[in-house]
Amino acid sequence: MWGGRFAEGPSAIMREINASIPFDKALWREDIAGSRAHVAMLAKQGIVSEADAKAIDEGLQQVAAEYERDGVPEDWDLEDIHMTVESRLTEIVGQAAGRLHTARSRNDQVATDFRMWVRSAMCRGIAGIDAVLGALVDRAEEHADSIMPGFTHLQTAQPVTLGHHLLAYFEMLMRDRSRFADALDRMDECPLGSAALAGTGFDLDRDMTAEALGFARPTRNSLDAVSDRDFALDYLMAASQCSLHLSRLAEEFIIWASQPFGFVKLPDTLSTGSSIMPQKRNPDAAELVRGHAGRVIGCATSLMVTMKGLPLAYSKDMQDDKPPVFEAAGLLDLSLAAMAGMVADSQFQTARMRKAAEAGHATATDLADWLVRQADIPFREAHHITGAAVKLADEKAVALDGLSIEDLKAIDSRIDERVFDALSVDASVAARASYGGTAPVRVREQVEAARKRLEDR
Repeated sequence: MWGGRFAEGPSAIMREINASIPFDKALWREDIAGSRAHVAMLAKQGIVSEADAKAIDEGLQQVAAEYERDGVPEDWDLEDIHMTVESRLTEIVGQAAGRLHTARSRNDQVATDFRMWVRSAMCRGIAGIDAVLGALVDRAEEHADSIMPGFTHLQTAQPVTLGHHLLAYFEMLMRDRSRFADALDRMDECPLGSAALAGTGFDLDRDMTAEALGFARPTRNSLDAVSDRDFALDYLMAASQCSLHLSRLAEEFIIWASQPFGFVKLPDTLSTGSSIMPQKRNPDAAELVRGHAGRVIGCATSLMVTMKGLPLAYSKDMQDDKPPVFEAAGLLDLSLAAMAGMVADSQFQTARMRKAAEAGHATATDLADWLVRQADIPFREAHHITGAAVKLADEKAVALDGLSIEDLKAIDSRIDERVFDALSVDASVAARASYGGTAPVRVREQVEAARKRLEDR
């Protein structure tokens, strides 16, 4: 390829550092689709003959069939997927293949190929998120009344329902979904026809190629088009945020599945055993989802650092844009599939959850709230009174509702028998009926709203 400019071929070191075919062969479908759209446009504009365009298109289809059947060959002397396809096309149709590269550069070619690949990855990400969202809503509806401890600082705080807890992750993942959807809208422009950096003197119909490749419009600036990798960064940022949320959910399952908690039994299909301890059920899938988040974030950091100091337009540094995106996409797809299965198929131990909620004085806030509502006591004073009740309950080794009315009156005479209506975990969650609260009636409303949001997406 360099023969017209360089007297000698590349050294072995240059050959190895320069070749991208080991990873960019993943773009072969996009590359052939882009080439077919390009040559059809060239023929329509009279830039190549109909006969050459037909031969090239049929040859490209043959190359695609070969790659589908046998995989993409790796010849490092051909450097990348673009030259690999063109070389095989030349073997099939002869010198007419050389007309395919009229009015384009590998710069706009790879920008188009990569954008199309990332677009597919974003659609896969949305589909994977939808699977997790559906599982979360189903389990939230099933457990709208199931009581568990809510935590802050991993300390028992207030009783909540398991349905409410699961719907918190629904909200997180809906935001993740919107990030991918927003990114898809932003990237809906086709770089093909920008050529190396300045556009071309040929009379192209860039709207035709954009439409053929599923884009809303062509890019507006040729310099930006060949040097832009914002679409890849958008994907990695959305993937990173989604991985963070999946990691938090995975961590919950890891903690809940441990014997001290015993809140959940993970499905056999997503657990492993120990090579030495036969009693073990290890939450390996959840742990790997948690671990994958770090790698996805690392991929985002990698590409940001690659792009941070590049002048316009194309630099060879940008050849390193694809491996982190390919890696992150594979990890995210796996993590989403694993968590969808984990949410759908885990067995929640609701009796154990309820027992834990009844321990740790989780209804202390309800006592303070009762004092505010029924005895007209300022909250700070009510907080102090409740603290004294908690101390006494600890000394007696009972729950708050295990204290007698005499015990409570000894702390503050304004407390009466009605207080016991507020101290059970059932009363506690039922009382949290503000919009967005954990009360079962609100959880059921949010389940219905969530289903509607999924239908409208």
